[in-house]
Parts: sequence; structure tokens; C-alpha cells
Amino acid sequence: MTDPGAAQEAIEYCYDQDWTDGLPVVPASRPLVDRFLARTERAPEDVIGTLAQLGRECTVELAAINAAMAGCRPEYFPVVLAAFEAIMADRAAAGGGWQSTSGPAPLIVVNGPVRERLGFNSSGGVFGPGFRPNATVPRAIGLIVRNVFGIRPHVLEQATQGLPGRWSICVAENEEESPWEPLSVECGVDNRTSAVSATLLRTCEFVDNRHTQDPEQVLADIADTMARTGAVIFREAPCGLVLGPEHAQMLAKEGFTKADVKSWLVDHVGRTRGDLRRAGKNGLTDNRVRHAAEDAGDDDVFERFLSGPDQVPIVVAGARNAAMSMVVRIFGAWRGKPVPVGGRA
Repeated sequence: MTDPGAAQEAIEYCYDQDWTDGLPVVPASRPLVDRFLARTERAPEDVIGTLAQLGRECTVELAAINAAMAGCRPEYFPVVLAAFEAIMADRAAAGGGWQSTSGPAPLIVVNGPVRERLGFNSSGGVFGPGFRPNATVPRAIGLIVRNVFGIRPHVLEQATQGLPGRWSICVAENEEESPWEPLSVECGVDNRTSAVSATLLRTCEFVDNRHTQDPEQVLADIADTMARTGAVIFREAPCGLVLGPEHAQMLAKEGFTKADVKSWLVDHVGRTRGDLRRAGKNGLTDNRVRHAAEDAGDDDVFERFLSGPDQVPIVVAGARNAAMSMVVRIFGAWRGKPVPVGGRA
């Protein structure tokens, strides 16, 4: 039987080394890390991510150590690698995004057979706790950023307030109840292939609209949430949309395709210049940052915040027990390229 005293000492040692995000971590023994490495065909010394501005890089072995500490099972490791590759392909993450004053969080979306095989939650409470893969895969990414890249609060991280869900936003798409093709298939991956998409988020905001069956009223409610002036920093404000199954099915029943929903939102997400003036955001600098301007034209002119459908990716997730959806605010730009899950997940 495991000695609980020795286990406690090992956990405390990890705290003393500042290897934890504040919660206890699993001590990463050599045999445990080797079990993770056995799940991938990649060599332990392969470099899978670099932050040139910090002069630091992450290898497969370092990722395995942090995935073990995060509480992942070894079979989750191929998903961790795919998620890390997907997030590091995000322009903001590969640049200075991890160190932003916004304290952005990675959004990880899992598609394909691996969802059921590993027990990812795609339905009720999908943004909440209670499911090991949903919780530990993003935590592994967070520990990599902390321990490998050295980005810690009050050191290299500059978040003004940060996000409470900084390392916990991993959702599996509810493909079974979605009326449309999954995100990965939409982006070119075969529907039999497990894949992971990821981007950095500024925050997420729920839309509770169980009061109407009129699709345009629901979309107007979503658009109003997306167009909140407090979240508008630049000329454009990309937003993802995680639709609950009830909203998605109602929209599809009324004849809306996913492309139709995107098109509607592109046309309607925005504010009048008067709204922007009252919020001190009616002017634009040369690099398209909003600021207060004395005269920016007619107050009644409507300014769109989305330049095209690529700025509003749509995923279906959650339970079909109340008509709720979630707006997720993309930190930079949605890359839209899922990474297939390799190895032995």
C-alpha cells in the first residue's frame, strides 16, 4: 500500500519548488513519465513549442512530466500534445499572448471518437468541473506554460486580474445532438478522426434565452452579448459561439445552417457610433485600437465588429435541458485548423 506520508511529502516538495498552479500536483516519477511517453511515437527530445522572446522551448518529455503532474492519465497524452500543437499555432499564443494583461485562457475543443473513448464531457456542465479529462488536459497546458516557459504570476505573467477559468476550458463537442457537422469536419478533418482545436480567449459570457422560439430574437440576444462595449478593444472583436443543443436545434429547425448563423451575426454584431462615443471608444488609432474621439461622425451609423464568418467559429456543446449558450471572446484571430490526435489515446 502507498505510504500516505511519503505521498504528502512529495506533494509538498512540488510546492516548495514552485511547480504547482496552486493546487496539489501528482509527483512525476520516472516510471509514470515513461508510461506517458509510451503513448506517443515522438522522441522525448523532440521540440514541440518555442517562445523565442523568452529563449525557451518545450520538448515531448517536458510536456509528459507536466501532464503527469496535472493529473492526466497516460492515455490522455496524445490529446495534450494535439492541444499544445493547436494552441501554439495560434499567433497570439506563439507571440506574447501568455503574458498579456488580459490574462487570456486557452479554449480547447475536442472532436471525434476520442471524446467517448476517454470520457470527455460534451453535455451537461461542459464548462464546469467534474470530469477528469476536461480538467486535466487544459491544466497540463497551464503547467507547461508555467514550468517550461517560466510564465508565472508576478514574474513573466502580466495579467491585471486574469480569468477564473484560466486553465480549465476544455469542451468536447456534443456531436450527437448537434444538427450540423462538427467543428473539426467543417475545418477539413475526416469525421472518423479525433482532433483538437484551440485558441486563446479573453473571457466567456453566457446567454440565457429560453423565452422565445423566434430564431432572430435568440440571435439578437446573442449579438447583443457579443457587442458589449466593455469587451471591444480594437476595430474588430472576433467571438466564438458555443451553442447549447436547444438553441442549435431550434435554429436548424427554422432553416438556419451554421453558415446562415455566422452570416446573420456578421451583419448584426456591432454598435452605433453614439453607443461607442458614450463608452469612450468611438475613435480608432492608426493600429485600429479604440479610443475616445471628439467627433467621429453621425451617432446613428452602425459599426460592425465582425469582418466575416471566419471571425465567429461555432461549436455545439452542453445539455438539452435549458436554452443557454456561451459567447467566447477570441484573444486574437481564430486560426481554424484542428490537429488530429496521434499516438495511442
